[in-house]
Amino acid sequence: MNSGTLWSWQAWALLSAVFAALTAIFAKIGVEGINSDLATFFRTIVVLISLGLILLATGQFSHPGPIPARSWIFLVLSGLGTGASWICYFRALKLGPATLVAPIDKLSVVLVALFGVAFLGERPSLNGWLGISLIAAGAVIIVFKR
Repeated sequence: MNSGTLWSWQAWALLSAVFAALTAIFAKIGVEGINSDLATFFRTIVVLISLGLILLATGQFSHPGPIPARSWIFLVLSGLGTGASWICYFRALKLGPATLVAPIDKLSVVLVALFGVAFLGERPSLNGWLGISLIAAGAVIIVFKR
């Protein structure tokens, strides 16, 4: 069974948001009294072990099939981006309140939209741009209305 077809993409995206919110809260508590880079390292180990167990349990680890060079290149770049994001995120949580760090971090939604248009040829609808603009405005209001 392909886990991507169990539910719709919207359900998976909503679960992603819930887990990202919990991540911010757990990370803020967990980073207290510990170096933020070390905290990121521990978190990464947990992610690696968890994904390894999921792949083993679902039989997806045994026969991954051929992976094209282009996929490898972009997966490595994505991994480097994830690592950089996590390092910055944990440092921000170490220094600032989760209620301000997380909304600024979510400006990634705005950047994904802009990069999607520039590099992937995607074209959000008018409602899509409105939502993206509201996310950007919300982050700006949260930061500058203190």
